[in-house]
Amino acid sequence: MLDNFFNPETASQRLSLERRDLLKIGLAGLVGAVLPMMPARNAYALSNYESWKISFRHQRTGESFSGVYRVGDKYLPEAFERINYVLRDARTEEVFPMDPRVVDILSMIHKRAGSNEPYETLSGYRSPKTNANLRKASTGVATNSFHMYGQAVDFRIAGASTSKLRNAAKALKAGGVGYYPRSNFVHVDTGTVRSW
Repeated sequence: MLDNFFNPETASQRLSLERRDLLKIGLAGLVGAVLPMMPARNAYALSNYESWKISFRHQRTGESFSGVYRVGDKYLPEAFERINYVLRDARTEEVFPMDPRVVDILSMIHKRAGSNEPYETLSGYRSPKTNANLRKASTGVATNSFHMYGQAVDFRIAGASTSKLRNAAKALKAGGVGYYPRSNFVHVDTGTVRSW
């Protein structure tokens, strides 16, 4: 065995294999060093991540958001800064972080509804003060509403019936779905699967 180790023919074969391996390692290192320098959009294209988009306008303020908020399983912080602001409590001007899952639910409903129109949002985050005031004025407001935790949105889409939106939301089985045909809106939240 040691004779083969010192044999000049086998030693040159070992040396050429080691050079080949070294070249492979060097090439892998070069690719690894260059890949992070590629622009992010090219990296996303290479990995085939799906872009999630949403478009909505707040009924009370007229402010809007339209664009990509998620790529693959990564939520975009810059998008959520704007989303949180637009879906703030417009009565008190309090901004609260919205649950990304409720935005996902809205995005999926929009795809199922097959509409090109943006959402019209009536209510996103509600401060406890606003929720208590609304509760005094209406029996349809929950004491411990998901709106107070940034986990609910009330919405409609121009040209889409609320019954169609409700059915699309219920089919997802992703949380709570409230149907308010008289007021022409649908409520979705990230609570347990239920409907009313």
